[in-house]
Parts: sequence; structure tokens; C-alpha cells
Amino acid sequence: MSVAGFKKQFYKASQLVSEKVGGAEGTKLDDDFRDLERKVDVTSKAVVEVISKTSEYLQPNPASRAKLSMLNTMSKIRGQVKNPGYPQAEGLLGECMGKYGRDLGEDTNFGGALVDVGESMKRMAEVKDSLDIDVKQNFIDPLQGLCDKDLREIQHHLKKLEGRRLDYDYKKKRQGKIPDEELRQALEKFHESKEVAETSMYNLLETDIEQVSQLSSLVESQLQYHRQAVQVLEELSDKLRDRMSDAQSRPRREYTPKPKPIYDFGEDNHSNGGFSTSMAPPPSRNSAPEQPSCKALYDFDPENEGELGFREGDIITLTNQIDENWYEGMLNNQSGFFPLNYVDVLVPLPH
Repeated sequence: MSVAGFKKQFYKASQLVSEKVGGAEGTKLDDDFRDLERKVDVTSKAVVEVISKTSEYLQPNPASRAKLSMLNTMSKIRGQVKNPGYPQAEGLLGECMGKYGRDLGEDTNFGGALVDVGESMKRMAEVKDSLDIDVKQNFIDPLQGLCDKDLREIQHHLKKLEGRRLDYDYKKKRQGKIPDEELRQALEKFHESKEVAETSMYNLLETDIEQVSQLSSLVESQLQYHRQAVQVLEELSDKLRDRMSDAQSRPRREYTPKPKPIYDFGEDNHSNGGFSTSMAPPPSRNSAPEQPSCKALYDFDPENEGELGFREGDIITLTNQIDENWYEGMLNNQSGFFPLNYVDVLVPLPH
């Protein structure tokens, strides 16, 4: 730092101390400027909070929310992103219903209905994927750009203005000891910074229709999501009504018990007193229960220390349930945490 630069920093520090500690008054900025500064400050806080709450609205799960924030806008514009890279709750529900519906048999009323609802839930998950991507691209990213560029630039101008004000006030207080030319230059620089800061704040607030446009994009994305969701659910509702109508129109089948087995009570010397029925051997007392485990439904890449990564199809040994969202387990002699909604439990943990 040059000598002149060092002196300027000293002047500003001295003036700041005299104002904060000694109660000295500095140059006051006009009310119009203060009003612009207040509105920009509220805008900045609103943008940061709205971005955070919108991400929470789209994905309450913190792990999924972190992946949502990493979506690349350019790859979405080029059509390279088909899904956000994390499972939707609707998709997980659909997989569960489809699995048990097929196990039960699609020829049964309940099994067939589970398969129908499961397929519709997976379609709902695809619709939700589109909502997340659209809102990230057309609402969250533009607001983040406003925060990173325009609002940050305004903060830079305001900080520079405050530094020049302190420099001017220090020199003004020592008028007579400071050369008049130096005082005049300090005043000119102060007014120059004030004009730059005022212009940047005014331009931001005058173009706030851009933020209205971004809010409109958010509402349009939600509207499109709900339209598609209604279409999927109405088709599903019609299917289920047809199933119920068809089941009610068919005659009910009565249960016919199988004929009872005939036992031979002859003179044969059987160890059970004459019964010739066969008996299954008792189960072995030494057979150990299956180990608590789960199967990975999706790839999971650890983002924080202590998390356990795995690939789709891996079988993971369960060791503990941390809370309603996270398990602890082991894979390939490595232990760590992972989200519950990424796996299908094969053998549950003992209560």
C-alpha cells in the first residue's frame, strides 16, 4: 500500500472511531437516498429468503434440496437434464405399490389396483421432476443471478461511498490543516460515489418488473404441474371406478372347503398310535435369523463426512436407524449414514 493510501485508511479509521465512540456527526445523506437504500436492503433480504423457502417448498428433504441447488442451468437449456437426480416421494410410493401389486397378482382386484396406482404415482413423479427443473431454471436461478450480480454490485458502491464519506468528513473537520485542494478532491469523490450508488439502486428498483416476470414463471410452472397432475389422477380415478364396477357385476364365488383326509386306524404298529400321517421335521433351533439389510434403489453419492455411498442394487447391512429419514449401515467394510428413501428394506432392524 502506498503512503497516500495508508494515510487515507488512517483518516477513515480515525473518523469512524470518532463517530462511534466520540459521538461526532458525519455528513448526512438525503432522505431520497436513504429511502432507496432501505428498499434495496429489503429487496436483497427478500430475494435470499424467497430462494431458500422455494427450495424447501420443492424439496423438504435436505439431501434432495442440496442436489436441486447443484442443477446446471445451461445443461437444462440444452435439454441434457431429464430428471433432477434424486427420487421423488411419488416415485418411491409408486415403486412400492407396483412391487406388491405384482407379487399379489394383477389378476386380483387389490393387486391390479396397486399396479395401476403405482404406475400413476411414477407418472406423477415425472411431472414433479419437470416442476423442480422449471422452477429452478425460470425462478430460482434468475433470482440468484440478481443476488450475485446487481445486488452485490450495489453493496460494493455503497461500501465505497461510506469510505469516501469518512475520508471527506475527517478532512473537513481538520479544515485549515488539510490543503484546500485535497479537501475539494475528497468532496468531489464523495459526490461521485453517491451518484454512482444512487443510480445503481434507482435502476434496480425501476426494473423490478423483471422480478414480477420471474414470479409469473413460478406460478405458470405450478399451474402446468397441477394440470398434468389432475390429468394423471383423473385417468387413474376412471380406471379404479371401472375396476370396482367390474368387480361388483361379477357373481361372488363361494368358498368350497377341500375334503378332509381319511386316516387309517388299522393294527399297524405306528409309533404315533396308528396314524399314518406324515409330519414335517421341527425347525432347527440353531438357524440364525437373517441379518437386517436393505437394497439400494438408486445411486447415492456422499456429500458430507460420515455418509455411506453406494450404487443401485447394492445390498447394505443395517446397523441403526438415526431418525425417520436416515439409516446407518455397512457396505464393503465401510460404515456410514444414508437416506432412508434411497433404499428398500429387506430385513428390518429389530425394535
